[in-house]
Amino acid sequence: MATATYVVTPPALAPPGQPDISYHPDPVKYQARRDRRIKSGDLTKELPKGLPQQLNGKLVWEGDKLAETYEWTYVLQPSQLDEVDLAVKHFKSLGLSLGHISQETFPLPKLHTELRRLSDELHNGHGFFVIRGLRVDEYSREDNIIIYAGISAHIAPKRGRQDKKFGGKPAAVTLSHIKDLSGPANNDVIGSPAFTTDKQVFHTDSGDIVSLFALETAAEGGASKLASTWRVYNEIARTRPDLIHTLTGNWDIENFAERKFITRPLMYYQPATESTPERVILQYARRSLVGFGALPRSHNIPPITEAQAEALDTLHFLGEKFSVNTYFQKGDIQYVNNLALFHARDGFTNTAEKQRHLLRLWLRDPENAWATPEPLKWRWDQLYDGWTPEEEVLPLEPYIRSAGNKSG
Repeated sequence: MATATYVVTPPALAPPGQPDISYHPDPVKYQARRDRRIKSGDLTKELPKGLPQQLNGKLVWEGDKLAETYEWTYVLQPSQLDEVDLAVKHFKSLGLSLGHISQETFPLPKLHTELRRLSDELHNGHGFFVIRGLRVDEYSREDNIIIYAGISAHIAPKRGRQDKKFGGKPAAVTLSHIKDLSGPANNDVIGSPAFTTDKQVFHTDSGDIVSLFALETAAEGGASKLASTWRVYNEIARTRPDLIHTLTGNWDIENFAERKFITRPLMYYQPATESTPERVILQYARRSLVGFGALPRSHNIPPITEAQAEALDTLHFLGEKFSVNTYFQKGDIQYVNNLALFHARDGFTNTAEKQRHLLRLWLRDPENAWATPEPLKWRWDQLYDGWTPEEEVLPLEPYIRSAGNKSG
């Protein structure tokens, strides 16, 4: 029986001038910083001009009450599983590389309508759902990847590039393996908690939609948690409007894959249009601001401010307060609106027989996609454009991608 002793990676070395903050939030330090800043008495009590006092709609929810009104698990029926099986066989009969997986090459004539409905739920509903019931043990690793990419193509047809090289050569890697790869051979280069058993604090990934497919769950721990950015926005707007100014202002954010930094806000407001409601979008990863493991924040990047440090902890602890546990099971695929929700993962313990192993896709559905904020468009272009199916790689085995690897 596994014991609940989760490995915690030592804090990354902070650059000069950085506030006392690390990747794993410290509630005592957070409370002290918050109290100190409130006591200073010079914090604005007004929101930035034009931003709403409160957001409304299905995307505003609290995890402890959500199950009362929303059933987020879609269980595949035997006839649908048979349709998936036929689609796998059809794709393999074409003799194409995995980069050619699409709605056309992975046909799901009956299930397609349901998957399009679920895409609408992502963009215009509660912002997430789980597909349950895939029989992962009945398929090879390659077949499971074909199934994952094939089903996903009917929900959001565009796969995002997660790495620009594979095997030392240029490539468009659109699938990542989220698995513990820590150990003596890798600890000196791992700069992302995705490749450890560590807790992952609240954050977003890149792109419109982040999806995870559970090939296997951990022996203990590893809960997947989601929180509504809109509910968190409402709480901050009500209690600490000064932090909305901080979040919508500019931050110096490290890009570990390219060893440089960019300057942009973490939070974006989009006013209502004739066809869309007003929206708030959050895009950030805490490790890009404080470092993690073998990838500390670079010394040539300006340190974050005390206000920014408080804002980061505020996001995390409110995310925890309002989060829902999706109770990820083996064979589940989770789809999340990465612009409206943010997510975290509990630490976990593996055993020799049971080792947590997820596959990840970053997706976009052009039909339902939200408008991309101007400061993010360059990144979205990198993610979703500029390669051919022949250049696309969906690796069969785990490796540490460039953005989480000190050795690049």
